[in-house]
Amino acid sequence: TRTGLRHTQDARRPLYERTRLFKVYCSTVVPGFLQTPAYASALLQANSGFHATPDDVDDAVRARMSRNRIVQSPGHQFAMLIEEAVLRYRLGGAETMVGQLGHLLDAVTLPSVRLGVIPFSADGRPMWTLETFTVFDDSRVHVELLSAQVTVTAPSEITLYARAFERLAGMAVYGPQARALIASAIEALS
Repeated sequence: TRTGLRHTQDARRPLYERTRLFKVYCSTVVPGFLQTPAYASALLQANSGFHATPDDVDDAVRARMSRNRIVQSPGHQFAMLIEEAVLRYRLGGAETMVGQLGHLLDAVTLPSVRLGVIPFSADGRPMWTLETFTVFDDSRVHVELLSAQVTVTAPSEITLYARAFERLAGMAVYGPQARALIASAIEALS
């Protein structure tokens, strides 16, 4: 990120375009694929400020939004899991969050997206909350850390992340139950 954030958005495009199945787990923020411009701007602005990168947030947001069109492209499937806390953490203020959560309500109706929310009330968790990660066609994993993105390509480690995703998916709620949690988070912002 020394040269700014836009490059990191653009650099991922070829991987995203060739991936058919994305498995995404986010414990702290809305998955990038489903972010609104205002939410992405708030997140990337905080990231840029923290890491003291050149301020190209507007360009990075435009690049992310352009890249995110893949969610609507044929031939790609997205299995996404978020912790309920993601719905409650405020980035960019109440108005930004209401817009973002409304966008999530729309996203759950897309045929290419399966969004699960792991509720606070999930009993007997067989998996603890993990760092954000994305599995690309079960052949590569990106893990987001404070200091770096780690790329995992060792088959045994990819298997661990795929197994963790499946266990986390088993704790999630989908459809009307997920929409109810999102709606509750919107209501709490009013």
